[in-house]
Amino acid sequence: MSKLSHRSGREEIKAQKKKKKRAEKELREEQKAQGLEEPSGFSVPNRKSGYKTVEEEINARNEAVTEEVRIFKTSLPVLLKRLSKISDPRNPEKIKHKLTVLMLYGIIAFVYHMASRREANRKMTNPVIMQNLKLLFPELASMPHNDTLERLLARIDVNEIEKAQIELVRSLIRKKKFARYLIEGRYPVAIDGTQKIVRDYQWSEECLERNIKVKKGEEPVKQYYVYVLEASLAFQNGMTIPLMSEFLNYAEGDTATKKQDCELKAFKRLAQRIKSEFRRLPIMVLLDGLYPNGPVMTICRKNNWDFMIVLQNDSLTSAWEEYYGLLKLLPENSYKRNCGKRRQHFQWVNDIVHHYDRRKRETIHIVVCTENWKEVDKKTGKVIPKSSHHAWISSKALHRSNLHERCNLGARHRWNIETGILVEKHHGYNYEHCFSYDWNSMKGYHYLMRIGDGLKVLSQYSERLSKVIKEKGIQGFVDFVRETIMASLLDIRFIKKRLSGPVQLRLI
Repeated sequence: MSKLSHRSGREEIKAQKKKKKRAEKELREEQKAQGLEEPSGFSVPNRKSGYKTVEEEINARNEAVTEEVRIFKTSLPVLLKRLSKISDPRNPEKIKHKLTVLMLYGIIAFVYHMASRREANRKMTNPVIMQNLKLLFPELASMPHNDTLERLLARIDVNEIEKAQIELVRSLIRKKKFARYLIEGRYPVAIDGTQKIVRDYQWSEECLERNIKVKKGEEPVKQYYVYVLEASLAFQNGMTIPLMSEFLNYAEGDTATKKQDCELKAFKRLAQRIKSEFRRLPIMVLLDGLYPNGPVMTICRKNNWDFMIVLQNDSLTSAWEEYYGLLKLLPENSYKRNCGKRRQHFQWVNDIVHHYDRRKRETIHIVVCTENWKEVDKKTGKVIPKSSHHAWISSKALHRSNLHERCNLGARHRWNIETGILVEKHHGYNYEHCFSYDWNSMKGYHYLMRIGDGLKVLSQYSERLSKVIKEKGIQGFVDFVRETIMASLLDIRFIKKRLSGPVQLRLI
């Protein structure tokens, strides 16, 4: 005799699905009646290919590849001009590939998502892709070996590569390409740290080290890792443009007391570099919960930077006490609004004095946003209430008219840099791949990767490609272009005609 099953039967599961769909429909109607609607966006359509013939697909592929390269070519002259200023230590009589050609080759390898030096050597020297790349980028008269690039990166000042990326951003700012995305007239710069590489042996003296407990009672295992502090422009439409990278270095720490370099020390160096490169640029710095402290805020004030910093519940306890104490006396500092399908309740207190290092102090302004919304539970099919809590320190006094811009359009888009780093790690740029066990070369490949990512972001947020990206999705578009480059599908006559004409970068 079979045992009695405690699992739901087919009819019960079908009834549960119907209940869930009915609850979702009723919730959507209720939200629409209350004026709670999801902001406009797009999702990749779930349908079969819209191309009817082979010719139609080939034409679409040629158009997509050409338009992307046209957008690249609005930026390449600036990049190549700056890269040409790098001093070349090689013997001029033995040079086969110019320095700028090697740099362009490295950038293109990341643009088309070559996972390693071996893959770049194997795929980018195939006759078909070589012919296509020469057609798209005439500067590549011949295809170098990736080891040639690695040896060059080991000998040059690779920081000059990053300066080419900075020069590109500066030129875009000068042309006012980002003017519509500013927050209170300031450029939002998000800063965040992330691990790049970890090994169980010391492959470079600059690596940081840590002890990891594997099992209880066993000796800790030593790890050696590379950590990078990244800075990117993080705009309200989701566009994230790489700006600078600051590598943490064992030598930057206090070797006498065995205190290693850390993210806060790296922030001071990075802030100094950003200020030196963009002296008069109005900046709003977006920082996570590691940074709400007096020294960081003082640096921002001295640089004349605005800031929005995440304030966690266990940070700055004295400031929190003052916030809750004063909030009771300020009932007017309350503002409710709808944001998409969520109801937001802002409460804030201005002019809180934060004391640090005994005699120093900073005047800060704290805002707390509580969000409430409803969702249908996937298990029960019932509508359940949800809530979230966010708090920030603002460098400027808060009032009703600036809460939405500073918090929703500014501070919350600090997450853009985290999303951008995840894209670089898992969507083809191989952020966590070493590419070289020479410290200088490793940094050089990292800077080339960031330039490649920056070019891709500009193309993905351009007006010319918005329609095809909306249809295929960002990753689908990347695959579409990469497949085309690797196959003999390019129309030489069409490509040459399109690339010879003028082009202007217009962002959505």
